[in-house]
Amino acid sequence: MSVRVANAPQERQSAETSGIALTGVTKRFGRNVAVDNVTLEIAPGDFFAVVGPSGCGKSTLLRLVAGLEPVDAGTIAIGGQSVAGPGHHVAPERRSVAVVFQSYALWPHMSVAQNVAFPVESSGLSRQDAKTVVSDALETVALTPFSERKPAALSGGQQQRVALARCLASRAATVLMDEPLANLDPHLRHTMEAELIRVHAASGATTLYITHDQREAMALATRIAVMEAGRFLQVDTPETVYERPVSEAVANFIGRSTIIDAIVESVAGETARVRVGAAVFEAAAAPGTVPGPVRLVVRPHQVRWTEDGPFAARVANEVYRGGIWDITLDVPGLPPVAAEARRPLRAPTAHFAIDGGWILPN
Repeated sequence: MSVRVANAPQERQSAETSGIALTGVTKRFGRNVAVDNVTLEIAPGDFFAVVGPSGCGKSTLLRLVAGLEPVDAGTIAIGGQSVAGPGHHVAPERRSVAVVFQSYALWPHMSVAQNVAFPVESSGLSRQDAKTVVSDALETVALTPFSERKPAALSGGQQQRVALARCLASRAATVLMDEPLANLDPHLRHTMEAELIRVHAASGATTLYITHDQREAMALATRIAVMEAGRFLQVDTPETVYERPVSEAVANFIGRSTIIDAIVESVAGETARVRVGAAVFEAAAAPGTVPGPVRLVVRPHQVRWTEDGPFAARVANEVYRGGIWDITLDVPGLPPVAAEARRPLRAPTAHFAIDGGWILPN
């Protein structure tokens, strides 16, 4: 469902002032703390994704920003204007945001154009101005040829684009999306990811995007937050979260990884010389890394196949992922090692080396 909750035209935010700021935000449901003292700043025009397992509090966080739930503690500001705080709660329809939920909830008796126009016409725009806004929104999501069709005559991906067009037609500078692609099959999800990137670039709207799908978050967002039990574990660019996780919890949640006990023998700037068993190699070091025992994150692409490699492994599993084989290796003294290859090993054993890795902060 796409809900228009933007103010009248003269009150709408500009893209330059549409950032979102949360300070110490907490939400409880009985004894359960759904959102626990979260502080966050989303810059204007940013595409910010919150990713985490079901029940971690990410959808509740979006509902707090939208005004669909009151905060129990902390403050929220949108476009520099306070919308939530102690004894203060601005109604959803006055927060100048547009919300797209997992369920599109299109009116079945209305055409595509009428579905998109419905919230626009209630905003006080003239009929001609509303028509222009609807036309622009449909053009943005490439649905102009389908404007007179009913939702039942559209594919799932097209229906999702109608919901997105309805969101865009609100002209809100802040957009909140809660698992909008969850109901689509994998092929349509891939198509809609590209569509969302294109639409975000065209609209410039500040976007808060909620998903449990880490791959989706990494593909779409300029920054992501990994959430667990109501708190943010790490907030950074997708590349940094993947390559330099701040904890084992983040490393285990984002992508495949192997976390190994290692010994740092020496440190030079951001590079450390590490030893795992008899193997010695270089790895990226977090600030403050010193010689001694550490935990090393090794990603699958950092496992290098070589016949004279220092690690001898039993090939425990090989799964084809379309162009890449995900491989799990059993190595004495190590946890199961996640690796990848362009072709199946088709052998009971293999030798490998480790090129790189990331030393977790102490």
